[in-house]
Amino acid sequence: MKSVIAENLVKTYNKGSVRALDGLSLEVEEGTVLGVLGPNGAGKTTTVRILATLLNPDSGRASVGGIDVLKSPSEVRKIIGLSGQYAAVDETLTGWDNLVMFGRLYHLNANAAKARAEELLEQFSLSESGKRPIRTYSGGMRRRLDLAASLIVKPKVLFLDEPTTGLDPRGRQEMWGVIDELVRGGVTLLLTTQYLEEADQLADEIAVIDHGKVIARGTSDQLKLQVGGERLEIIVENQHLNATNEIVARISGSATSVDEGMRQVSAPVTTGSKALIEAARALDEAGIHPLDIGLKRPSLDDVFLSLTGHVAEEKKEEEPSDPREKRRRMKEAKKGSKK
Repeated sequence: MKSVIAENLVKTYNKGSVRALDGLSLEVEEGTVLGVLGPNGAGKTTTVRILATLLNPDSGRASVGGIDVLKSPSEVRKIIGLSGQYAAVDETLTGWDNLVMFGRLYHLNANAAKARAEELLEQFSLSESGKRPIRTYSGGMRRRLDLAASLIVKPKVLFLDEPTTGLDPRGRQEMWGVIDELVRGGVTLLLTTQYLEEADQLADEIAVIDHGKVIARGTSDQLKLQVGGERLEIIVENQHLNATNEIVARISGSATSVDEGMRQVSAPVTTGSKALIEAARALDEAGIHPLDIGLKRPSLDDVFLSLTGHVAEEKKEEEPSDPREKRRRMKEAKKGSKK
């Protein structure tokens, strides 16, 4: 069953001059994780805001849990959770107070809201800091609390918009653990990210988007196969580059790539370790001693570069959904214009 469906979504800004979504379509199977991968400005946040009923598309349709997001937005909100790029918590309150407040906003009675707050604080390893003001929390703790708030009503479908943005590597690993636990609990998850490693780690399937449309979709392994499987890479002294290139070309049967600066010869291979052994034997017979030799499996970075022609973080950021962040950027822009 498809828990999330988006069909030909179009969304423009500035009287049509900015096309955030350009016929975007995607689906998420129930109980799975779809990673929506793309650079800043690709349309990830706009997609999430439409699916979460916070924004209407110019055209197209979408449903969540079988409910049309345009016809019955209030019914959709009863079954979803949302955690945006910026933690939506009150810094003057404690973590416990924030969760109780969210529980009351979701129409839980006082006792139920308090019980759910205690349960979530324990689940997200925040029990000891639950009675401290949010302003004393680290970035990772704030993100965990924000995610906890999105789970107050135990949603069937959860939207996470770049949940680890701004976190250090340790904080990111902690969030990955929390997200993995939620998925094991049966939550359907749509996760947007510009971190290729994150999509590789968490997603059952990945949709790559660029310029407001899906340009590729599949599992991590399926997408990597589009780049040509494994590559044989050999680094040698400069005087051996030509001879090494001939050896690699013979073994690969495909076009080779020679990087004189790196002193590296590489080419795609289909026989894996057999090609590596064959190359090592041929180099030895030719009296060439490689400085390094190995097989490289393509990464999602390679996939994204191959599909789009650019790296995953080179575009302008989308308009932030958090009003405080919008004001901060406007102030910075004004300061810059006065210089």
